[in-house]
Amino acid sequence: MDGSGLPETRSTCPYCGVGCGVLLRPDGQGGLAVRGDPEHPANFGRLCSKGSALGETVGLGHRLLMPRVTGKDTDWPSALQLVADRFTRTIAEHGPDSVAFYVSGQMLTEDYYIANKLMKGFIGSANIDTNSRLCMASSVAGHKRAFGSDTVPGTYEDIDAADLVVLVGSNLAWCHPVLYQRLLAARKARGTRIVVIDPRRTASCDGADMHLALQPGSDVALFNRLFITLWQGGALDKDFIRHTTGFDAALQAAQNDPSAPIGLAEADIAAFCALWMRTEKIVTIYSQGVNQSTSGADKVNAILNCHLVTGRIGKPGCGPLSVTGQPNAMGGREVGGLANMLACHLDLENADHRSVVRGFWGAGPLPEAPGLKAVDMFRAAGDGRIKALWIIHTNPAVSMPEADAVRDAIAACPFTVVSDITDQTDTARLADVLLPATAWAEKDGTVTNSDRTISRQRRVLAAPGQARPDWDILAEVGRRMGFEAAFDFASEAEIFREYAALSGLAGQMGRDFDISALSTLSDAAYNDLSPQRWPLTRARSGGRFFADGQFFTPDGKARLLPVSCKPPAARTEPRYPFRLNTGRVRDQWHTMTRTALSPRLSAHLAEPFVDIHPQDAERLSLARSDLVTLQSPHGRAILRARITDAVQVGQVFAPMHWTGETAPSARIDALVAAACDPVSGQPESKASVVALARFDAAWYGFAVARDPMVLSSDYWALARTSRGYRAELAGVRAIADWEVEARRLFGAPDARLVSMLDAKAGNARIVLYQDGVMIGALFVAATPVAVMRDYLATLPGTDSAGAITGRTPPDMADPGPVLCACFGVGVNSIVTAIEAQGLISVEQIGAALGAGTNCGSCRPELADLLGRVRAREAAE
Repeated sequence: MDGSGLPETRSTCPYCGVGCGVLLRPDGQGGLAVRGDPEHPANFGRLCSKGSALGETVGLGHRLLMPRVTGKDTDWPSALQLVADRFTRTIAEHGPDSVAFYVSGQMLTEDYYIANKLMKGFIGSANIDTNSRLCMASSVAGHKRAFGSDTVPGTYEDIDAADLVVLVGSNLAWCHPVLYQRLLAARKARGTRIVVIDPRRTASCDGADMHLALQPGSDVALFNRLFITLWQGGALDKDFIRHTTGFDAALQAAQNDPSAPIGLAEADIAAFCALWMRTEKIVTIYSQGVNQSTSGADKVNAILNCHLVTGRIGKPGCGPLSVTGQPNAMGGREVGGLANMLACHLDLENADHRSVVRGFWGAGPLPEAPGLKAVDMFRAAGDGRIKALWIIHTNPAVSMPEADAVRDAIAACPFTVVSDITDQTDTARLADVLLPATAWAEKDGTVTNSDRTISRQRRVLAAPGQARPDWDILAEVGRRMGFEAAFDFASEAEIFREYAALSGLAGQMGRDFDISALSTLSDAAYNDLSPQRWPLTRARSGGRFFADGQFFTPDGKARLLPVSCKPPAARTEPRYPFRLNTGRVRDQWHTMTRTALSPRLSAHLAEPFVDIHPQDAERLSLARSDLVTLQSPHGRAILRARITDAVQVGQVFAPMHWTGETAPSARIDALVAAACDPVSGQPESKASVVALARFDAAWYGFAVARDPMVLSSDYWALARTSRGYRAELAGVRAIADWEVEARRLFGAPDARLVSMLDAKAGNARIVLYQDGVMIGALFVAATPVAVMRDYLATLPGTDSAGAITGRTPPDMADPGPVLCACFGVGVNSIVTAIEAQGLISVEQIGAALGAGTNCGSCRPELADLLGRVRAREAAE
């Protein structure tokens, strides 16, 4: 049965905050066919490479299927009673602030709501925070300071209508590819201008009219300069400014802010300001380059100031747009998942708001002050203040700054519970209690995307083993702690109705978030709920905010904030002369718990790396493909060198995805300082300082295998392939017998072995066969190994006799490293087509090979490759 006769179910992608609709069709054997939903307003059928590969990530080989206590399987009643008893006893002995929840934008809104209700309403502590603290907290703080509420003013349709889109600290092409393709479509249709503001040249710069490679942390100075230019040029909207307060102070702060820290030519600054000033319809899209800063909230308000003083907000084609990194980061903000918020955008520190929520929930006294934010929460776990910790669907032992210290804090906590779909994460391995949760496609609920659109995630696969939904787990613990009536929920729909009803009370108190029109949905109507943008009341449905000059502050006026540029907290010095920027790559997501299961997503960039400017590489005597040690005051990493002028001199970039499961020496957040924005509590993940040096290995290796390998060298990086696994290896100690080492690596003591050894040169090539097929191959050299990796990765499980050469047979073309993940098109195949067919555009490459015609996120790389091939041909 292939599932072709089964119906498709509408659901939502579980990756970034774009919130793309998907159509899911089970194959009847545990698998899933996935395509974009052409009717969903977020994507109209388009998916990125990650969304397109979702069907490759639903297997059960990695799943946690039973509750586990201290490493032993147990039953649900025993596990949940233990959790309830330990939390109850800890609270009784040490008070409610001795326990904490650390939750995730992976949770559905219904899950989030129950977690927040349990902690703030019935445990009586505000010690619940979310990994959204690492992502969007500065945007929340900026919104609340300016608007009086965490309100996203505009919609995705503004991208379609804008004449100028400014990307600030956002590699939209890789991190939100569907929105980027929407932007490129707008440019094609109406000539939309694009400006990228980013210290690094990214794929998003390929389609830009202007790239402003400012210095890290100087965004406030640039937007203050824009503020001054708007004032000097008479481009302010005086009528709209009447709906604001703080203009004089904000202008004076901007005038006092020097432009020197920006690091741009005066002509470039002037050109940007002039373009902004003369363009009426402007959307500013910003993301982690703005938020992940010790000045993140000030950066947000510097951007908002410019939109407010020109009245370019809340109108078609106008406004700031914060793009979120998780599928339900917005939903988490709406339910009060952050330590300083109440549900439905109510304020924790407002006595009237607390009274309304307390009465609605039938709860005891609610906490009156914010709880511990993420960084402080794990510090408290480390120093003994937090004695019971529940972590849900996130991997803080890898993703938090100063990750080594966080890992140690979790290990030191007297009682740690982890709810997840797998036990194979750095964090899950530290748990006292592991609880198996249902995964995407196995659970029901809602999520909210970056433009306030609420969409359904729907269950299409049966829960494996004993896995249960998060809300169900949390609610039962609440009942076992003595709060039976408050957590007597039978379904997701019942939770949603309660949440929507509470939002109606928030709306009556003048808050922005109100979905009370959905509070009486029947179960059937909830099941059929189509994507809808809030607010959703009897009087209003969706739309934009603030064009009418009405805000959610006590006097109804927006606040213009006086902000000044501040440098990053960490300062470069002779010991640590480089500024480290971290971020995402195109085909991976967070700590790869899901994406690393897909062979095609692992093919594009299969190994952790660091981008280094050619001048810095020359000064440090680093060559392409060398391994490099990065050292910060907080940690150490080993990464593969990529030498490129995409980064500036004195700056390096490394991706955040690799973990102890995939590359233990590449846990980059171990190097990142836990310095935080004083307003938002968001860590500065893009401006730590490091030293660089070549990692002098005694040997380098590359291995492919049919089955999991036993990896233990000083450096290793593992990736899935369609035939098994591939790994990069290196070590500082010489190996006495490579044949013995190969048998250990592949777990094959009795396999037939073919080898070519040159001890003097330090070379070894070893292939192992079992039952007539190749099960593993190891290639070793004294320098980084030069073999055809992508070809070798196709050989495990075949009877290939020529694997030991490390090269394709003479009659077979080598496609080269994968560039287009959607269709598996390699670099060499593209180059051959360009040369043989005379291709002169990315569109022609797509027509010839399919590359770039699905999600489009590889199109900038296609354009770059095309340019390099054409430049080489011209030189010849």
